[in-house]
Amino acid sequence: MNIKTVGFLCVLSLICFIGCNNKQEVVLSTTKAGSNLFYYQGRTDVLNDSTVALISPGAYVVSNFSGNYCEVFLKGELSPYNYVSFELDGQYLGRIKIESDSIKPYLIDVPKTNKEHKLKIFKESEASNGTVLFRGLKAEKVLPYKLTSAKYIEFIGNSITCGAASDGSITPCETGLYFDHQNVYNAYGPRVSRALNVSFMLSSVSGIGIYRNWNDENIEEPIMLQVYENLYLNTNDSIKYSFKQIPDIVSICLGTNDLSEGDGVKPRLPFNKEKYIANYIEFVKKVYSHYPTTQIVLLSSPMSGEEGNRILVPCLKEVQKYFKENNDKSILLFEFDNNYNAGCLGHPSVEEHQQIAEKLISFFEKI
Repeated sequence: MNIKTVGFLCVLSLICFIGCNNKQEVVLSTTKAGSNLFYYQGRTDVLNDSTVALISPGAYVVSNFSGNYCEVFLKGELSPYNYVSFELDGQYLGRIKIESDSIKPYLIDVPKTNKEHKLKIFKESEASNGTVLFRGLKAEKVLPYKLTSAKYIEFIGNSITCGAASDGSITPCETGLYFDHQNVYNAYGPRVSRALNVSFMLSSVSGIGIYRNWNDENIEEPIMLQVYENLYLNTNDSIKYSFKQIPDIVSICLGTNDLSEGDGVKPRLPFNKEKYIANYIEFVKKVYSHYPTTQIVLLSSPMSGEEGNRILVPCLKEVQKYFKENNDKSILLFEFDNNYNAGCLGHPSVEEHQQIAEKLISFFEKI
């Protein structure tokens, strides 16, 4: 090796040494869930400064962060596992299973860009499945999140509103557990909200009704009137929901389970129109007690078909009439003209939730 070659290699090594030492090492830090840099929506509970419980279906946390690395710390509760879905920069990344044995890190596949990123983490199961615990996020830097719209819709309902039994693409309908087929992100409520660029909350419980439930005459199981004000959507009335955030619209879709014939084993009484109307009026009064100026919209059943809605719609019109005559409240009514049963257990499928949403988007947009 001649002197020129040796000299060239020395210079090259020096350049590499200087370049490598001048390169800044990316420092990652973990921001705890209690930080005000995170934005929470839906029914949530701050357990301590490092853990926030996502309770209701679709309850979510939003974070802006910089850099090309992101790790979130999550844990399921009660059930052997739970589900969340991720949305990064407006792109749906799908559902993942969250284990319940301990808080674990879940890595987000972040594109190698220099722009800021927005991450949303959605709970993909119901309150009865236990909470999803969010402990924090590791990234180069977590940035403040600002709402682009203060508008907000609350969707009250049953399994349809929960997006339950809508998705057999990963776990076939005939296998797995009930909540394995749940797709909250693609249910009609969240779809409507994304289309209108508004926040949302789902106050929904599978099997629940206005005066009775899918397979219970309000003997062993509570109805919506009895759980709505409780944070965890159950009979524990020691922890109340705050109702601080006032929705522009409250959408109520309840009646499918009141009409249900149950499992055919448990005794089932004929549908009681008078009881349904009376309980519906009491429930709407409860909603108005928290949101006196909100616009309430009643939905007929997307599942019960023409025959079922021939029973429900006149009842809903009686509720409308009562509040118009007694409280001077103009409650709106939306009637479905199709039946949606292509999912698991006769529920609307993910594709049908899109169809339902498309009908509601134009209706809500005019309000």
